Amino acid sequence: MKAGMDWDWETFPEWLDSLERRPKGVNVMSFVPLNPLMVYVMGMEDSKTREPTKDELAEMLRIMEEALDAGGVGYTMQRLGDGFTSVQRDYDGTPMPTDTMSDELVLEFAKVLKGRGEGIIQLTQAKDDVVADLEFGTALAEASGRPLLWNAVQVNERHPHQHRRMLRFVDEAREKGLEVWMQAITTPNDLRFMLDDFNLFDGNGAWRDVTIGDVDTRISKMQDPVLRAAVREDYDHGSAPFVSGPVADLVIDSVTNKENEVYVGMTVAELGIAMDRHPADAMLDLAISERLKTVFYVVPFNYDEGLLNEILQNEWTVPGLSDGGGHTKFLNYGRYPSSMIETLVRERGSYTLEEAHYRLAAMPAKAAGFNDRGTLEEGRAADIVIYDYENLKLQPTEIAHDLPGDEWRYVQKADGYRYIIVNGEPIFIDGECTGATPGKLLRHGSAQGVSKVA
Repeated sequence: MKAGMDWDWETFPEWLDSLERRPKGVNVMSFVPLNPLMVYVMGMEDSKTREPTKDELAEMLRIMEEALDAGGVGYTMQRLGDGFTSVQRDYDGTPMPTDTMSDELVLEFAKVLKGRGEGIIQLTQAKDDVVADLEFGTALAEASGRPLLWNAVQVNERHPHQHRRMLRFVDEAREKGLEVWMQAITTPNDLRFMLDDFNLFDGNGAWRDVTIGDVDTRISKMQDPVLRAAVREDYDHGSAPFVSGPVADLVIDSVTNKENEVYVGMTVAELGIAMDRHPADAMLDLAISERLKTVFYVVPFNYDEGLLNEILQNEWTVPGLSDGGGHTKFLNYGRYPSSMIETLVRERGSYTLEEAHYRLAAMPAKAAGFNDRGTLEEGRAADIVIYDYENLKLQPTEIAHDLPGDEWRYVQKADGYRYIIVNGEPIFIDGECTGATPGKLLRHGSAQGVSKVA
């Protein structure tokens, strides 16, 4: 992040100005993020451990107004509490400020949008009490009077009641006249990860304790008898991590040492048998032998056709959740438009092609507050994708060393895209980047000076 961004800004308006100056291949908009806002005003430790003073609250609300005036489209936050579902914590294992912020404070920011009559809220909330979470979602939509984008709904084949409860929530909110949208994970939730920097086990205390710190620190913790015993106990009690399901079902995807190739394709449970030791010990010992570079794979558990169709056919679910680059070393959810057309339309028939186009373009544009794009109509922005329907096909996942500082990420490209056009200018032709940067900053959900559909 330090190497890849221009650090010529401090305030949110300055950030938008910097973003506007930066060449962009695609159009972008920016929410006002509550975590940095709280830390900026209150400091890191205080923002995590106490409520703001009257003066601090006034300053945060002033900054929010200033940010929205400058072109922020609303605000966004995660509220994952301090328990089992708190899976993406700070570097030291403590919750982020918004994870533990009070309902009352969240609603204070909602009142800003209410008073302005503009802006949207994007919320990730899972605080160990699903009923209370959904009730608060309703209260937040009522208090703001603005659209609420709820992250996220997906199938859990082991617990199908979970997505059905969320679908009832969005339907009931709509019946009350509230504009709530449910963002849906519509692509397989197959994670690949290494224990050298993986943190999505943060909701399980035993795993969190051994996955904080640099590689040497993690290895030392994993070799500690007391911490190792806690991991074994966690495994034996079946407290499956929130994002992956049971550790026993994780698959060894790839190894770095030739002598370990015999284990590739085994589950952790099978690995324990093969190594004649407790499965948790086997997993950690294998990873330690490779400096934590062993790749583990989560077998998707969200892609059952019948269950996924329940989500797809809901009137208010927006396909997506690419994750915006948040976990580029773990997953490839940005493939969802291609997988939707290739699998859900062409193979399964879950959507007609026309319905898929609506769900991938017009619906997210409306939910996100774009007011001049999302459909091919005269006078609207010329953002167009032209593809070969019959030959659209996802390629296998690969590693690309294309991030600043020669860092790597997982990517998954697709064949069949002829032209990707942004504001009337091609940025990809037959899968090759043209180098063009016609993208604009969409302040308040729109941009000036772009090519329109004639």
